Amino acid sequence: MERIFMKGSEAIAESAVRAGCRFFAGYPITPQNEIPEYFSRRMPEVGGVFVQGESEVASVNMIYGAASGGVRAMTSSSSCGIALKSEGISYLAAARFPCVICSVMRGGPGCGEIKPAQQDYFQATKASGNGGFRTLVYAPSTVQEAVDLMELSFEKAEQYRYPVILLVDGFIAVMMEPVSLPAMLTDERLTEIREKADKWALGGRKPGEGTRMLGWEADKSLMEQNTREAEMYEGWKKTETMVEEYMTEDAELIITAYGTSARIARSAVEVLRAEGRKVGLIRPIALYPFAGEPWEKLDYEKLKGILVAEMSIPALYVEDVQAAVARRCGNIRTVLSSGGVILTRDQVLKAAREMLQ
Repeated sequence: MERIFMKGSEAIAESAVRAGCRFFAGYPITPQNEIPEYFSRRMPEVGGVFVQGESEVASVNMIYGAASGGVRAMTSSSSCGIALKSEGISYLAAARFPCVICSVMRGGPGCGEIKPAQQDYFQATKASGNGGFRTLVYAPSTVQEAVDLMELSFEKAEQYRYPVILLVDGFIAVMMEPVSLPAMLTDERLTEIREKADKWALGGRKPGEGTRMLGWEADKSLMEQNTREAEMYEGWKKTETMVEEYMTEDAELIITAYGTSARIARSAVEVLRAEGRKVGLIRPIALYPFAGEPWEKLDYEKLKGILVAEMSIPALYVEDVQAAVARRCGNIRTVLSSGGVILTRDQVLKAAREMLQ
């Protein structure tokens, strides 16, 4: 298959187009500006619609409108921009509208720093909006994986009729790597998707048809609706976890990370293995639902510790690791950076060697 050298943001946008995205609304913000810029050129070529909204709030509500009609729709933003979209994301979840939200992380809190970071883990996995809802959250560690997960994101959004978040740290968005792009969905496949969506999408009421309340069931209470959603989230824990386990079978030290930090951690694992040290990597690809099985399989009798690497101060991802380990390992440490300062392999190696001693 042909490989093309592409910037992460542009590869994400192109893979969305090839996955059938035909409506994009967004607003410029660093470091994801190339995503809407690419869509502005590409959408007219495939009969799609690009809108630069007057704000993040306007953009996410345009997605709400497009998704309500059964169109494959997407928006993107960075950190504080996603915060502004949070109310709209809540409405998308309440109405059970499928869409994809690409969140490209920058430093924080507040407007913070335009440089890349991993400081939005809680925002994506715990509170992407009000009301206690959850979304599937995917975190690629390479540009190629971002391309592959984009196609999956649209499929899962439609399977569950729910928003899906692709959480990309800004390093992946701005770096260039060779990628293999998926084939463009055929017109026949797009027609099939739209016809399937006609069962629930708003396209104008037919004569004699009653009012359709999307997402809500008129004969059920709000608590019953919330219970239905909670059952869906529990089901995800059984069917939608995604995780990479690398050299964990005999590991005496586990390094765990996601996104760009996981690339650095994997490199550190390879150096330590070459030194004869038994070190492995656990990398979540789906941040929600968080995979518990890899942590259950570890031999805590011989495990000397767990090192969590993330580009966030304070540490965020570590809290899910601690919950999964459930006190079976008393030596959980972090190696951190933030504010656009990339974590180095030397930092990870130094921390790992100290733990192994």
